[in-house]
Amino acid sequence: MWKPTSSEGEAEAPKAPPNNLIPSLPDDVALNCIARIPRCHHPILPLVSKPFRTLLSTPLFFTTRCLLDCTQPLLYLTLRTPASSLQWFTLHRTLPSPLLAPLPPIPSPAVGSAYAVLGSTIYVLGGSINDVPSPHVWLLDCRFHRWLPGPSMRVAREFAAAGVLGGKIYVLGGCIADTWARSANWAEVLDPDVGRWERVASPPEVREKWMHASAVLGDKVYAMADRGGVAYEPRSGSWESVGGELDLGWRGRACVVEGILYCYDYLGKIKGFDVGRGVWEELQGLEKGLPRFLCGATMADLGGKLCVVWECRENGKEMEIWCAEIGVQKNPDGKLWGQLGWFGKVLSVPKGSSVVHCSSVSL
Repeated sequence: MWKPTSSEGEAEAPKAPPNNLIPSLPDDVALNCIARIPRCHHPILPLVSKPFRTLLSTPLFFTTRCLLDCTQPLLYLTLRTPASSLQWFTLHRTLPSPLLAPLPPIPSPAVGSAYAVLGSTIYVLGGSINDVPSPHVWLLDCRFHRWLPGPSMRVAREFAAAGVLGGKIYVLGGCIADTWARSANWAEVLDPDVGRWERVASPPEVREKWMHASAVLGDKVYAMADRGGVAYEPRSGSWESVGGELDLGWRGRACVVEGILYCYDYLGKIKGFDVGRGVWEELQGLEKGLPRFLCGATMADLGGKLCVVWECRENGKEMEIWCAEIGVQKNPDGKLWGQLGWFGKVLSVPKGSSVVHCSSVSL
């Protein structure tokens, strides 16, 4: 069984809680109390004491939060700067001023990587390095913000589509099907418990090279290519073309919240697609709260809420990154309605920077 490790040794096993977490309380009771503290306070917990600092660096702390159902979603953002460097951040939702805090850089930054989230880990799949596609996979352990090498894919890819279903990671496209190996492995699947990529059979007519968007809707992985999109259902192994309504309306980096696919249209409005009804609808209720996303936006499901990140307000040598959190629901009449929770500037970056991707991880 393959497990990510920080060295060539065995994967870390949960440790017992450190002694004397809270004076006069048994350590298991103290652990139960500390694990319930909201995420927004975690950055200052290590300042309380050395036992607190030790506890937060163990898998036991995060396992306890999961068992107590105390996990909270955390946003991770990737930015590319004019110097072509790739920078990673996490959003600290410390009201009234949420901000992006920097993370360690990925060891081998690439262009056109695909991303997938499984548990507390973000998988960065392939991409090109110096214009050469790569099969390599990097894992960000979001508990401790450490980068670990993952099992390489069977073929090199750039601008592929990826999705998670049934605890497995599926990657589609991003390679030219001009050899037997690339054709046979145009789609692959990784079972993290096995730690090895396996080929997924695909018909020749679906094998497009470039994928500009992907999402998981229901029990299917959707991948949008330059000319039409495809959907793959792992349970039956079936492939199908994406309907014209979805294909024509899907723009940019979308996300799925409560079974609805959200993106923006050519006028910069946020809209949602209901697969069951097969129609796009504008997300209403935000007319006076948010700017038009004419420059595009990146979206993520942040614990059942729609998180939108965008670039705006270039000023001199800098530009600003803004973020918004929107509660979304269906009204009794079936219309999509959004309620703005908060929005504002979260970071200043060099002019010409761009948002690459954002993901949500529950910790």
